[in-house]
Amino acid sequence: MTALLAIGNRDVADYVSALFLVYFILIFARILVSWIPRMPYNRSVGAVTRFLAEVTDPYLNLFRRIIPPIGGAGMAIDVSPMIAIILLMIVRSLVVGAIIN
Repeated sequence: MTALLAIGNRDVADYVSALFLVYFILIFARILVSWIPRMPYNRSVGAVTRFLAEVTDPYLNLFRRIIPPIGGAGMAIDVSPMIAIILLMIVRSLVVGAIIN
Protein backbone atom coordinates (compact mmCIF):
# COMPACT_ATOMS: atom_id res chain seq x y z
CA MET A 1 0.00 0.00 0.00
CA THR A 2 2.84 2.40 0.74
CA ALA A 3 4.36 1.81 -2.71
CA LEU A 4 1.17 3.11 -4.26
CA LEU A 5 1.42 6.30 -2.23
CA ALA A 6 5.02 6.79 -3.39
CA ILE A 7 3.90 7.47 -6.96
CA GLY A 8 4.24 11.17 -7.58
CA ASN A 9 3.26 13.63 -10.26
CA ARG A 10 6.61 13.15 -11.98
CA ASP A 11 6.02 9.39 -12.31
CA VAL A 12 2.57 9.93 -13.82
CA ALA A 13 3.96 12.58 -16.17
CA ASP A 14 6.72 10.20 -17.30
CA TYR A 15 4.14 7.47 -17.97
CA VAL A 16 1.88 9.81 -19.96
CA SER A 17 4.89 11.10 -21.88
CA ALA A 18 5.86 7.51 -22.72
CA LEU A 19 2.34 6.84 -24.04
CA PHE A 20 2.61 9.84 -26.34
CA LEU A 21 6.03 8.61 -27.48
CA VAL A 22 4.63 5.17 -28.33
CA TYR A 23 1.86 6.74 -30.40
CA PHE A 24 4.40 8.99 -32.13
CA ILE A 25 6.45 5.89 -33.01
CA LEU A 26 3.33 4.14 -34.35
CA ILE A 27 2.57 7.11 -36.61
CA PHE A 28 6.17 7.16 -37.82
CA ALA A 29 6.01 3.40 -38.52
CA ARG A 30 2.76 3.96 -40.44
CA ILE A 31 4.55 6.53 -42.62
CA LEU A 32 7.43 4.15 -43.29
CA VAL A 33 5.15 1.22 -44.09
CA SER A 34 3.23 3.37 -46.57
CA TRP A 35 6.43 3.81 -48.58
CA ILE A 36 7.07 0.06 -48.86
CA PRO A 37 5.43 -1.71 -51.81
CA ARG A 38 2.60 -4.01 -50.76
CA MET A 39 3.28 -7.71 -50.48
CA PRO A 40 -0.27 -9.10 -50.60
CA TYR A 41 0.62 -12.69 -49.82
CA ASN A 42 2.80 -12.02 -46.79
CA ARG A 43 0.50 -12.44 -43.80
CA SER A 44 2.93 -10.95 -41.27
CA VAL A 45 3.43 -7.72 -43.18
CA GLY A 46 -0.30 -7.51 -43.82
CA ALA A 47 -1.06 -7.95 -40.12
CA VAL A 48 1.42 -5.23 -39.10
CA THR A 49 0.11 -2.87 -41.79
CA ARG A 50 -3.51 -3.42 -40.70
CA PHE A 51 -2.59 -2.91 -37.03
CA LEU A 52 -0.78 0.35 -37.76
CA ALA A 53 -3.68 1.56 -39.92
CA GLU A 54 -6.32 0.68 -37.31
CA VAL A 55 -4.39 2.40 -34.52
CA THR A 56 -3.26 5.57 -36.31
CA ASP A 57 -5.84 6.24 -39.04
CA PRO A 58 -8.60 7.58 -36.78
CA TYR A 59 -6.25 10.33 -35.59
CA LEU A 60 -4.66 10.94 -39.00
CA ASN A 61 -8.04 11.08 -40.75
CA LEU A 62 -8.91 14.17 -38.71
CA PHE A 63 -6.11 15.98 -40.54
CA ARG A 64 -6.64 14.29 -43.90
CA ARG A 65 -10.14 15.80 -44.06
CA ILE A 66 -8.68 19.28 -43.65
CA ILE A 67 -5.39 18.96 -45.55
CA PRO A 68 -5.60 17.07 -48.88
CA PRO A 69 -2.51 15.34 -50.32
CA ILE A 70 -0.20 17.65 -52.28
CA GLY A 71 0.84 16.70 -55.79
CA GLY A 72 -0.33 14.70 -58.78
CA ALA A 73 -2.10 11.38 -59.05
CA GLY A 74 0.88 9.05 -58.72
CA MET A 75 3.17 11.25 -56.64
CA ALA A 76 0.83 12.76 -54.06
CA ILE A 77 2.44 13.58 -50.72
CA ASP A 78 0.32 13.28 -47.61
CA VAL A 79 1.44 16.02 -45.22
CA SER A 80 -1.24 15.25 -42.64
CA PRO A 81 1.05 12.96 -40.58
CA MET A 82 3.56 15.79 -40.16
CA ILE A 83 0.85 18.16 -38.91
CA ALA A 84 -0.56 15.40 -36.70
CA ILE A 85 2.86 14.73 -35.15
CA ILE A 86 3.47 18.44 -34.49
CA LEU A 87 0.07 18.77 -32.80
CA LEU A 88 0.71 15.57 -30.84
CA MET A 89 3.99 17.00 -29.56
CA ILE A 90 2.27 20.24 -28.52
CA VAL A 91 -0.52 18.38 -26.71
CA ARG A 92 2.07 16.15 -25.03
CA SER A 93 3.91 19.20 -23.71
CA LEU A 94 0.70 20.76 -22.41
CA VAL A 95 -0.59 17.57 -20.76
CA VAL A 96 2.73 16.61 -19.16
CA GLY A 97 3.24 20.21 -18.02
CA ALA A 98 -0.21 20.27 -16.46
CA ILE A 99 0.46 17.00 -14.61
CA ILE A 100 3.78 18.20 -13.22
CA ASN A 101 2.39 21.54 -12.03
